Amino acid sequence: MKKLEEYVRSIPDFPEKGIIFRDITTVIQDPEGFQLAIRSMMEKLENINFDLVIGLDARGFIFGSAIAYALGKGFVPCRKKGKLPCETVCATYELEYGTAEIELHKDSIAAGQKVVIIDDLIATGGTVEACAKLVEDLGGTVEKIVFLLELAGLHGRDKLAKYDIDSVITYEGK
Repeated sequence: MKKLEEYVRSIPDFPEKGIIFRDITTVIQDPEGFQLAIRSMMEKLENINFDLVIGLDARGFIFGSAIAYALGKGFVPCRKKGKLPCETVCATYELEYGTAEIELHKDSIAAGQKVVIIDDLIATGGTVEACAKLVEDLGGTVEKIVFLLELAGLHGRDKLAKYDIDSVITYEGK
């Protein structure tokens, strides 16, 4: 069986010169690669007591919903602003040029619920930091955050220092 890293496609100079884009579509389109990714992420949750899985819009949905299903947990989508139909709570986070907003349904997390946050990639950490703040604003606790890939050169882990974080694959660059 191939190692998970072998399923990730690296695309040089995308979206701009000097950047290596780490493409996970080659992981999820291959049945063995997708299963290996889900198993590897679930291993990071061993011995973690939690009630819900939150997946970030949009690739976090792919991994988060599969993990929630496999572990018999509920799944909560954390969406870009304007995509959820009921009353929401919203958090703003920084982008390279400007800001963006993410939302959770106001009734998606009950006070005292324990959650894990799942996403495909940690770069600067801003999106996940905003999601974690929303969880806490609703009275939940973030028990763990798991990423498939980490771009360590962007120091996103520093922004999330107060949380228990794990990544399956770490790339030292950006």
